[in-house]
Amino acid sequence: MKKGVFLLLIAAVSALGGLLFGYDTGVINGAQFYLTEYFNLSDALKGWVVGSALLGCFVGAIVAGPLSIKIGRKWSLIISAIFFTVSAYGSGLPDFLPQTVSMLVVFRIIGGLGIGVASMNAPMYIAEIAPSDIRGRMVTYYQLAIVIGFFVVFLATYFIGSDLSVEENIDFGWRRMFWSELIPSILFLILLFIVPKSPRWLALKGKEKAALAVLQQINGNEVANKELHNIKESLNKTNDGVKVSYFSKGILAIIAIGTVLSMLQQFTGINAVLYYGADIFEKALGFGKEDVLQQQILLAFVNLVFTFVAMFTVDKFGRKPLLYIGSVGMIVGFLLLSVTLQQGNVGVLSLIGVLMFIASFALSMGPVVWVLLAEMFPNKIRSVAMSVAVAAQWAANYMVSQSFPVVMGSEMNTSAPWNGSLPYYIFIVFILVIVFVTYKFIPETKGKSLEEIEEFWK
Repeated sequence: MKKGVFLLLIAAVSALGGLLFGYDTGVINGAQFYLTEYFNLSDALKGWVVGSALLGCFVGAIVAGPLSIKIGRKWSLIISAIFFTVSAYGSGLPDFLPQTVSMLVVFRIIGGLGIGVASMNAPMYIAEIAPSDIRGRMVTYYQLAIVIGFFVVFLATYFIGSDLSVEENIDFGWRRMFWSELIPSILFLILLFIVPKSPRWLALKGKEKAALAVLQQINGNEVANKELHNIKESLNKTNDGVKVSYFSKGILAIIAIGTVLSMLQQFTGINAVLYYGADIFEKALGFGKEDVLQQQILLAFVNLVFTFVAMFTVDKFGRKPLLYIGSVGMIVGFLLLSVTLQQGNVGVLSLIGVLMFIASFALSMGPVVWVLLAEMFPNKIRSVAMSVAVAAQWAANYMVSQSFPVVMGSEMNTSAPWNGSLPYYIFIVFILVIVFVTYKFIPETKGKSLEEIEEFWK
């Protein structure tokens, strides 16, 4: 198999984990309208059903590090695919299961476990396989797959919902929305068996011949031998064979920087917009219930288009320039939305603000954070460090998803001078923090091998 085709196959299969990430987190957005009526959920219970999967994501990300070290990136992804499949079927609550909110939450948490394991292992796996000159673009396939997942699930829920009456959607339409995830989850599970194991994990386990064989398929013989030499040298240098101390000053600082960056991705407010997009369009922007799913498709389409832009610029312009450009765009977008809300002049400008925010996020914090997390940590600590950073991201995601509807409905937010704009000003403050952290602490990793990036921290 030709090198380019082989790399594309690996990236596409592992990025399916990203598609399921997007699909599983996005499906609740379309289904929540109808299952809320089916179960007669209060606002607090609706927040619990929507946010429960995030608890699974948090736990999944924590166990993903040790699991990845023990059984490798490939088999960790296979386990995540099994979780996705079980969750997709069970969340539709088939007739032989009790029709309760608790059972729905259990299966949403199982899906969250799959997302947590995949969100840590998939971008790391791609980064450990990809050549340095195209690594940014290949890891961006993962973020692209996430937004494709959101786009596809919004289309799926829209067409499932539009073919049924409101009563039919409340009775069983939301179940079909969950079951539609079975198609990509089963495909992901099957295709994972044809991709190779990570060469850096194989080298870490002392399986140098197997690691070399994978590197030869990717880079050819000459480059593969040099790459393996660099990997072995990197592993040997780290503490000279002594057990890694994750609480040593140097290593703790690296993990802390990655963790803060990871959490800031969520504090932009992206998932408040994605999870509660329908509510935002209906309540804040004045769209009717018949329009909100169409607006969600528009939102997902913009997300998809600008992720493509990021994919083709991240290795050309670098990681930090995209973060700066995207941060400015996110701030301007939320300012447009906030000012129109404050003035009571909600309309086209408000929608442009939301879409500008989504486009800017898709250009920057969406893909670039995954690229940086996958490549910034040294070989010996990558699994554990990335596990911590991704777990923290899911914790931040949970905090935002739980607090956003509370802040939105608060008396302070609904009265003057905020008039519904307070959450977006809070997000703007965090985006300003992103600019500072990027400037002060984030290395530019464009075009460098993982072992060269490791030298930056010494």
